[in-house]
Amino acid sequence: MDAGAPKFRRRKADRPAEIVSAALAVFAEKGFAAAKLDDIARRAGVSKGAVYLYFETKEDVFRAVVGQAIAPNVAIVKAMAAAHPGPLADLLRGVSAHVARIVSMTPLGGVLKMVVGEAGNFPEIARVWHDELVSQALGAMAVAIEAAQARGEVKPGDSRIYALQLIAPLLVAVLHRETFEPVGATPFDLQAVMAQHIDTLLCGLLMEGART
Repeated sequence: MDAGAPKFRRRKADRPAEIVSAALAVFAEKGFAAAKLDDIARRAGVSKGAVYLYFETKEDVFRAVVGQAIAPNVAIVKAMAAAHPGPLADLLRGVSAHVARIVSMTPLGGVLKMVVGEAGNFPEIARVWHDELVSQALGAMAVAIEAAQARGEVKPGDSRIYALQLIAPLLVAVLHRETFEPVGATPFDLQAVMAQHIDTLLCGLLMEGART
């Protein structure tokens, strides 16, 4: 957009991103069933009619939230894995720290809880979450682990299961934060959880000569 364009034109171009940002917060706070397009419009500072200019249904809004607000973080992880030239241990530490930082600083955890809790009634949101995020992250990590196995760094084993073992503690910690901490449970530092987890995992994952 030309910097000299009228303000109202720039504002109109920004609206889809503003709606997506608002929807991310509303879904995290209310869940999918309880979230209303009115809530999203109000949070975005637009009319409900403006939301319908860009999205036909609440499911369309959710797809945009995943595709525009969350999936780019998975793309970063995939790029980190593809570009990493060194030992797997360094990659896993970098990826886990990045993901823990993103989850700590954004409403992503609330949306994850929503997907887990409401997938039975709204299978489409689970399908979108799996196809755009879960399968992509697991696949990227599995490929990196397979390459490390070929280099003799990692013990034999199912690379996809290893990838699941890498990610699982963060999911549990997020669900703990979103479910139990609001009712008084002692919080966990997500970045500390992942740092300790990676150190522990590497002890079992790496061949003896590859441990650092």
